[in-house]
Amino acid sequence: MTDPSGRAPIPRNESARLAALHSYAILDTAAEGAFDDITRIARMVCGTPIAVVNLIDAERQWFKSEIGLGVRETPLDPSICAHAILQDDLFVVPDTRLDERFRRNPLVTGDPKLRFYAGAPLLTPDGHALGTVCVLDLEPRTLDEAQLATLKALARQVMAQLELRRALLRSERAHEFRNQLLAIVGHDLKSPLRSAAYAIERARAECGEAGVARLDAAAAAIGQIDRDLNQLLVLATSDESRGGPRIERFALAEVLDPLVATWRAAAARKGLELDYVRSSLAVDSHRDLLATIIGNLLSNAVKYTRQGRILIGVRRRGEQASIEVIDTGIGIAEGQREAMFEAFAQVDPASDGLGLGLWIVARSTAMLGHAVDVHARAGGGTRFRITLARA
Repeated sequence: MTDPSGRAPIPRNESARLAALHSYAILDTAAEGAFDDITRIARMVCGTPIAVVNLIDAERQWFKSEIGLGVRETPLDPSICAHAILQDDLFVVPDTRLDERFRRNPLVTGDPKLRFYAGAPLLTPDGHALGTVCVLDLEPRTLDEAQLATLKALARQVMAQLELRRALLRSERAHEFRNQLLAIVGHDLKSPLRSAAYAIERARAECGEAGVARLDAAAAAIGQIDRDLNQLLVLATSDESRGGPRIERFALAEVLDPLVATWRAAAARKGLELDYVRSSLAVDSHRDLLATIIGNLLSNAVKYTRQGRILIGVRRRGEQASIEVIDTGIGIAEGQREAMFEAFAQVDPASDGLGLGLWIVARSTAMLGHAVDVHARAGGGTRFRITLARA
């Protein structure tokens, strides 16, 4: 029988479901670009004004990301998503006014007058539904198979992000984060990325010219996530449990030259200059990890510099060498310097990627025994410096 209040029945094993939700440490966290990409893709592909990454807590629904609602949480009683997590698959309501469960719902009878709902559940590996990726409209409608497939793929991608977050938390406590990250990147995360990319490609074939441009942007966002995960793979394979990263002697130019060529092109697309002071210095380090470190710093500089220039160069400091990346970007806000090296931290939540770049920098430099420091520059901008042993 339908509850007169419209509230969904309590899920079976609710205490276990809530314990699973809280184990991801995601509730009440700041906005993150990776999750905002999900809602942008969902809205673009499904053509709805509202898209949400929704988590169902004991007495509220909380939105990790939302477009079109303007709030981060609402009470649980009127939640349609609370009904969706009771399903094993997609939950679609073509017209809420024709559905006995929702026709008296205050979100249907009053603002925002919701008429359409489609949600894919966020399912943990052991089957607990934490919430949904859902799209909503103010008019009755349906979704085609490609749109529904994309919604399910995006839900898998959200769970992949949550699994990564939980793995980082757990593995840091256990001091075994690299092996766990390797397993996650190799299977649990790459697989849903491929599914999402495939679903977008299917939808792209059925769109008009304007839709293709939007889907290309969505595919680019997924590509950025894929590149971030590949960097985690490099970090994971440099396993301390096997004796730590293998240090070798090489010329810095062998690592810096190809990186500069890649990021100079990216900078030029934004109208930025990237100047490079080439050095003949040789150092003792790990090629791949050092490339990951410097690549992330150059990526950060290009991402957060709207105009001006970026400089990368090397300084000789006695028995050490310092690699410096200097930009004229948005700088560092007061109190942000310590937090910026934490996992999932982003200077600008609307930016691309997972917010793992500087966390990877901090982890990689610690593994190599190199030093990293960051300074705000007078007049704006940032200087990152990596200090390591000269050969």
